[in-house]
Amino acid sequence: MGTLVGHVAPGIGFALIGLWHLVNIVRSYIESPSGFEARPWFPVKISRRSRFSSRSIVVYAELYLIIFGSALSIASELFIWPEKHQPLADDLSIPANHLNNFEHSSMSFFFLVYAAVALVTNLLNLALPPGTLHLLAALAFSQELLLFHFHSADHMGLEGQYHWLLQLAIAICLLCTVLEISRPSSVLPALVRAVGILFQGLWLIQMGLVLWIPRFVPTGCRMVSEDDHDVVRCADEGSTMRAKALANLQFSWYLAGVVIFSIALLCSLIQRSRSRHGNEYARMDSSEGEQEFRHKSSGSHSSIEMEEGFPALELGR
Repeated sequence: MGTLVGHVAPGIGFALIGLWHLVNIVRSYIESPSGFEARPWFPVKISRRSRFSSRSIVVYAELYLIIFGSALSIASELFIWPEKHQPLADDLSIPANHLNNFEHSSMSFFFLVYAAVALVTNLLNLALPPGTLHLLAALAFSQELLLFHFHSADHMGLEGQYHWLLQLAIAICLLCTVLEISRPSSVLPALVRAVGILFQGLWLIQMGLVLWIPRFVPTGCRMVSEDDHDVVRCADEGSTMRAKALANLQFSWYLAGVVIFSIALLCSLIQRSRSRHGNEYARMDSSEGEQEFRHKSSGSHSSIEMEEGFPALELGR
């Protein structure tokens, strides 16, 4: 993960999943506010209609994305990026400069386990106790938080500040996932978790841009190579403090943007739902009024024709 691609690629994955959760949580709540139930993941439903029948096909796109992304991350950390295409020393010990590879792959492994369990249980139609998948997701977030907090890499200075702020987003995801286990009918923990996942993805992308592209490195700092790793070092304490302050501002700006976007999306979906239901009610009222008018008109014509002496059989034609 200690590269530009290693931050941007998982960041895009987190952002897509967070956005997908946000949209589906809002839709689920709008459709049934009183019957809302938190879900750890959401399938893609494709409707197929033919002349004789219609059916829906469930696609586990989210779970496949997590499994593929996690497996690719593990393979990259342990077998693709290392110079010898394996992270172990000649005596099969773990070198100090490869500890972070094992830490990153361990984070991915827990997300892989979560997604694999969710996929297998759904394919085999196995009933797990309520909250099991949420618990596995919380376990994945907890390991991500633990391994970032006690990271073996030298997360000092600007890099350390970015990783410390990342831990705040991970902690929010962990807390809200645990709350969903105890309060599955509450929409707020689910919404905040989705926003946290989206924000975590965007912040990973921001970290990749600032820490691994020289043109985005703050003034007074530069990229240097230490122990076969590229890190950002600042010239003096003043430059370090300025770079950290900029990171804090970026964190606040990203958070404000994600919150405003989430609220706008929530309001937009609510408004669309009201408009759709309003049109349906209008069509129903129009249809009922037309039927009532026809009924009254038919009744009045029948009375006139009966008074003129037409037989009842002719009225039915």
